[in-house]
Amino acid sequence: MNDVADWDWAPGDKCIADVADWKRRFPVVHEYTVTNDGEKIAAIVEQGNKAVTVCVNGELWPVVAERAWSLKFSPDNRLVCPMLREYEWSIVVDGSPWEETYDYVWNLTFSADGKSIAANIKKDNEFGICLNGRSWETRFTEARDVVVSPDGSRTASMVKVRRVATLDIFSFAEGVITVAVDGEAWERNFLSIWGMSFSSDSRMVAAGVNLDRLTYTVAINGVPWERTFSHIWEPLFKPGSYDVFAPVKIDGLWTLAMNGSPVWDNSFVQLWEHRFSPTTNEIAAVVAVQFGKWTVARDAVPWGKTFRDAVLAPVFSPDGKRVAAIVKEDDRYTIAVDGTAWNERFDMVWDPVFGPDGSRIAVKAERKGAYFIAVDGRPGRESYDYLWPPIFSPDGEKVLIRCIQGGKYYRRVRPVSDV
Repeated sequence: MNDVADWDWAPGDKCIADVADWKRRFPVVHEYTVTNDGEKIAAIVEQGNKAVTVCVNGELWPVVAERAWSLKFSPDNRLVCPMLREYEWSIVVDGSPWEETYDYVWNLTFSADGKSIAANIKKDNEFGICLNGRSWETRFTEARDVVVSPDGSRTASMVKVRRVATLDIFSFAEGVITVAVDGEAWERNFLSIWGMSFSSDSRMVAAGVNLDRLTYTVAINGVPWERTFSHIWEPLFKPGSYDVFAPVKIDGLWTLAMNGSPVWDNSFVQLWEHRFSPTTNEIAAVVAVQFGKWTVARDAVPWGKTFRDAVLAPVFSPDGKRVAAIVKEDDRYTIAVDGTAWNERFDMVWDPVFGPDGSRIAVKAERKGAYFIAVDGRPGRESYDYLWPPIFSPDGEKVLIRCIQGGKYYRRVRPVSDV
């Protein structure tokens, strides 16, 4: 995300585009996407005769294609879209196609700063990854996902190193799956791979691996932990280090392990979605203390309140002192903060957004088909036809609202007290 402090934070409303007019101009208007700063809105539009292009703030891209999908703004506000032209796919950035073409493109992914663009590609019935317009020199029988390193210079994917017949279970059991980094496959193969992540310095890659049908562990740059487990979930590097943490199952219960050794002195019926605090001194994770009793544990200590249906990944405040999460009970959603749930319930709610000092939380919520912003559990005064998640100003006193209301897309800056 570009520097929030550089955005226009003057209170007021700005009408960016009349999107109702787009629907009059074009037979089909697909899903809208907006920039983080709210200054642009875009959508794939069909012009008839199977011709599609992209409309940005009412202006059309010069490039026209047979198909387009997965339109996204990058964190640095570039508009990116895979497009099919003359039976070949390419990635188009701000209206300019990459020179490379492919049989198919999917899993469009950005680096954290938005400067790098990557995607899975298929070419001549082989698979790999393209990064900033250049694909891997080595391609594979399969490449199913794409992970971009923190510095944006490297990519990784789970790959199948040789073709295996659908019913050839013996070859699968021998292991034909591994991780490829920048097109170079690990030397060791596994039964399955999932949950890849890079270290903070982009040098190391960790992944959950299946050694055989019943044996699981974590491999780092292709080397498995010495200890194995009956199951594990996705591993993560601790920011700023090579220590790898992963939920592991031991004797029927789950705990958190570091580098193959349990580090939490508490075990749970389930444990996943672990997250590090901004200071990396604490870890929060989703846990089940009993069957059907979900909550968040912070450094192995669960909240006193549990929820029957679901608890989603925890979110730390910027100072690391508070933790919030989406929770679901009786088919209704809300936000729980440090173990206390908001009184208001919603048909749907999106990830909690902390203010800069962690004292306030704002969310996008939906009720009876209308969207609105809720702050600290209080629903906002206005409802919208559509809405994107709110963003706090650097001083925490204002909120950026990106919304569609009455057929028009608005960028609004409001004091938090006026939301």
